[in-house]
Amino acid sequence: MRIARFSLDGNVAFGVIEGDELDIIKGHPFADFERSGRRIPLDKIRLLPPVLPNKVVAIGRNYAEHAKELGNEVPDAPVVFFKPSTSVAGPGDPIVYPSFSSEVHYEAELAVVIGRMCKEVPRERVRDVILGYTCANDVTARDVQRAESQWARAKGFDTSCPLGPWVETEADPGDLAVQCTVNGEQRQLGRTSEMVRSVEDLIVHVTEAMTLLPGDVILTGTPAGVGPLNVGDEVAVTIEGIGTLTNKVIKRD
Repeated sequence: MRIARFSLDGNVAFGVIEGDELDIIKGHPFADFERSGRRIPLDKIRLLPPVLPNKVVAIGRNYAEHAKELGNEVPDAPVVFFKPSTSVAGPGDPIVYPSFSSEVHYEAELAVVIGRMCKEVPRERVRDVILGYTCANDVTARDVQRAESQWARAKGFDTSCPLGPWVETEADPGDLAVQCTVNGEQRQLGRTSEMVRSVEDLIVHVTEAMTLLPGDVILTGTPAGVGPLNVGDEVAVTIEGIGTLTNKVIKRD
């Protein structure tokens, strides 16, 4: 099932996508819901970020080849950092090039969307707390990341976390193709089977320390091939069985 968050005539709601239409649901997808039967053509709505997370928990260096390309070792424990809720953008939204950086990179990632409040999740219960999966771009001011010991500014600036285009509830995250293109040219191509630590590993690790809330997002790391984005570029993240997230880079007014 593909669950989208959308805007229509100034109203925001959730719906289930089937073909080229969306069936508006009653309520929200974090509890039992009913379909309204009101079907809207997709070209009549605006897709929004599929969730508004309380927090985005991101994982660094979870693909060995990506760690290597930046001169890093695979860490003994997951590298965990946060992207604030204000960093989230939706499909088609612009990525605003930050004024304090001159080297902004794309990072295509599988994103896990949490479906229920959870803490200290045992491995055998991990699937029970997941609503589904979506595409993410962990946009990074690489020069700032190198210069500052904390990554808050480098990875947390406004529009640095595009998510979308919807949440796919039936994907199996074990071996999906993850691709990034810039202006139609392929830059990244990897598979989630190459992750050092699986989705199950990451949720167990993260929830040892913190409570995750419905709509929170975990970014699972990026394959090798990261590189620069320039103003005017169109960047697209495609994940097998989920969809494509497309954004254009613009200059701040």
